[in-house]
Amino acid sequence: MAKLKLSVNGKPREIEVDDPDMPLLYALRDDLGLNNPRFGCGLGQCGACTVHIDGGTARSCSLPVSAVEGREVVTLNGLGSPDRPHPLQSAWIEEQVNQCGYCINGWIMEGAALLARNPKPSASDVRETFNTLVCRCGTHNAALRAVMRASGQA
Repeated sequence: MAKLKLSVNGKPREIEVDDPDMPLLYALRDDLGLNNPRFGCGLGQCGACTVHIDGGTARSCSLPVSAVEGREVVTLNGLGSPDRPHPLQSAWIEEQVNQCGYCINGWIMEGAALLARNPKPSASDVRETFNTLVCRCGTHNAALRAVMRASGQA
């Protein structure tokens, strides 16, 4: 057993793991009880498992939990709250982006990271950011509108 100290959504957390190479996704969902991120492909290709680590995005299904010890991990749960949603979460609702909602975690986390890097992205910037994500419901255009709304450009 290994004890790891993490900061998740602004709170210090400690977990015990049998295998420090276990994916961060499993620690977040199974050990810490967080509903997001989600398991999608398990290969880091679809984006459903996306989290922020020290402000950048990472696919938690393919990242060992030991790689984030001492770093700041933010999940969709920590991005905003019902009382104080992140601007992109508010825009997501206003644009009625959701269909099935399974992939929403990756889209909002990637979009929020883009807005942190570039508060006024172009539509091309948004498309490029979303290029690595998978959504089978076809909400791509609504997601783009939500990012543009959150940036004050819609």
